[in-house]
Formats: sequence, C-alpha cells, structure tokens
Amino acid sequence: MKIGTMLKDIVESFFKKNATQLYPIERTPTPERFRGNLQYNPTACTGCCLCVKDCPSKAIELVTLDRAAKRFVLKYHMDRCVYCGQCAINCRFKCMGMSNTDWEHASLNKEEFTIYYGKDEDVEQLLANLAKPAAESTVK
Repeated sequence: MKIGTMLKDIVESFFKKNATQLYPIERTPTPERFRGNLQYNPTACTGCCLCVKDCPSKAIELVTLDRAAKRFVLKYHMDRCVYCGQCAINCRFKCMGMSNTDWEHASLNKEEFTIYYGKDEDVEQLLANLAKPAAESTVK
C-alpha cells in the first residue's frame, strides 16, 4: 500500500461519523420477536412438565410442592438457557413466554443466574427445604 493512499484514508476517517454507539446512553429498540428472559405465570401452570422435557439445555426444573393445590415452583437457570423458546412453544396452557424487554444479563456471582418463579410463599418454602438438608449435613 502506498503512503499517499494511507494518508488519504486517515484524513477521510477524521471527518466520518462514529460507527459505534454509546450503549447505556443510546439504546436501540429490541425487535418484536427477540427472545430474552423466560416469563412464567404460575396461576396458569398445571404441572404437565412439557417445558422441562422439551428444554434442550436442561435449564428448567419444575418443583411440585402440592399437585392437588397446584403449587409449583419453576427453577430457571439463565446461564444454561440457549433462548430457543421451545418451552414457550410447547406449553399447552400458555403460562410461559420469552420477554423481548428483559435481556441484559451481567453479574459477578453465578447464584444470581438462578431464578425461582412461583408464588412468594411457595418459593420461600422451597428455599427453606433446600437449606434444611445443607444445615443437617454440617451438624453431623
């Protein structure tokens, strides 16, 4: 490459507009069909577990607390999810969906990528049950 053509390119680049965005300040709208975080409606869920069976990355676990009372907690691992949308497509009762607004993920801890969906008292009961065996194993 000749020096003259290089200098010409350098001078032209001084007068061009930047190609990058200032991301947190300038945001572009996400597309309508963009698949972000999983959204779950626990009142519509019947516990059929089709979402768990069809998840290729095993990112969804459905914990049944009481099937007769329809008490379920969905444990969602964001770090495993490939955002394919199979869970939302195969849900017969349309209690799952993929959000196109909630998609920004950044964290320093892996625990923050595990989300529990369900009624608040059911999630608290599940977390208490998970913490109980850990406390018993440290006592022995």
